[in-house]
Amino acid sequence: MRTFPIGGIHPHDNKEWSKDKAIERLELPDQVAITMIQHIGAPSTPLVQKGDKVLTGQLIGQAVGFVSANIHSPISGTVTAVDGYANGQGQRRLMVVIKREGDEWVEGIDRSAEHKRECTLSSEEIIAKVKEAGIVGLGGAQFPTHVKLSIPDGMKAEVLIINGVECEPYLTSDYRNMLERAEELLTGVEILMRAVNVERAVIGVENNKPDAIAHLREVIARDNYRGIEVMPLKMRYPQGGEKQLIAAVTGRQVPPPPALPISVGAVVCNVSTTIAVYEAVQKNKPLIERVVTVTGKELKSTHNFLARFGTPVSTLLDIAGLPEGDNKLLNGGPMMGRCIVDLTAPLIKGCSGITVLSGKDAVRGQELSCIKCAKCVEACPMGLEPYLLSKLGKMQKWDAAEEHNAADCIECGCCSYTCPSYLPLVDYIRLAKQTVAANIRARAAANKK
Repeated sequence: MRTFPIGGIHPHDNKEWSKDKAIERLELPDQVAITMIQHIGAPSTPLVQKGDKVLTGQLIGQAVGFVSANIHSPISGTVTAVDGYANGQGQRRLMVVIKREGDEWVEGIDRSAEHKRECTLSSEEIIAKVKEAGIVGLGGAQFPTHVKLSIPDGMKAEVLIINGVECEPYLTSDYRNMLERAEELLTGVEILMRAVNVERAVIGVENNKPDAIAHLREVIARDNYRGIEVMPLKMRYPQGGEKQLIAAVTGRQVPPPPALPISVGAVVCNVSTTIAVYEAVQKNKPLIERVVTVTGKELKSTHNFLARFGTPVSTLLDIAGLPEGDNKLLNGGPMMGRCIVDLTAPLIKGCSGITVLSGKDAVRGQELSCIKCAKCVEACPMGLEPYLLSKLGKMQKWDAAEEHNAADCIECGCCSYTCPSYLPLVDYIRLAKQTVAANIRARAAANKK
């Protein structure tokens, strides 16, 4: 069974709480707040102002620059505000607030359930449609997909890898998509193969999802999807990390930044992203909704909702039923998720799940002194020294952090998970990584002058 070569851990997947819950469409919200930064890169520029009428699927945020993404209205109604509001982490972000009036769509969007397989568009036309639809990585990275599909001059893609691993504990949105939307997924794979000009695609799925593996293989054989294979992978976190997945599937190691996956001939897209590509290319549908897992051991009910962006987090949690007492709410899962401090905050493109940790699961252990056990080093899938990087971040020694490759950290949380002293290793490494990245950008900008 294939896997990546170094580091990794084996947390309990805790997917039993929601894996058998079919996708259910959430009722339309009465009001949405659409953040103008739901992607890596430059924030989008609002194209509407207070009092404007908008339709579902209408462009309301224009991408700025190459690394940016369009944003579309998920409902029809009236714009009531364009202003700064708190996101889930309490950070002030520019948002477009819309009060719903009916559900009128932009003309030309195919809302039928009919599966459309044949695609005759060129690579350039596909990438243009993906860009227009505002598609970003829905596995959590939120990297603009049209950028990923634009192969740099002098490089060539050899294999398309579809990330169906979903190794983050608790989350099951990709799993349900593989079971319930296999035809759309596989047609999306064909479209992406056409976009990056490859003849081979591999869907990597961890072996704790045998029914998804069997179902995809059955549909591939039944409908003659050529050049696409499903590869079972060993259950090991963080198997779904881009570099780890490439290593597991191809045996190739992506060099340190600024090298990209294309440097080893690979292009990686998430399962949910691939379905969004299908809808954009075959249905002219922009990215306005996604499947979101709402899960937790103590919730009254767990769900896999198909929800429109901008829906308040509180709406989903009201249906699921929060338990009494203290709870920790996460945008994502327990390993890489960010704490949600404001329940009025809206759903965004990168939210694949909302995890509710209760009781002792919601409490961090008491921080003790490092005992030099090196468990964090053994667990790091990037071959780093987390204890050292964390200390450098805490001491604000940015040059030393850069020298010891803080920028390579993928923030997977393996180090913190294994630390017997309950040190907040990832928190300080993330601070170091962000500062180092800012310093690198500043030097690059200064060199251009």
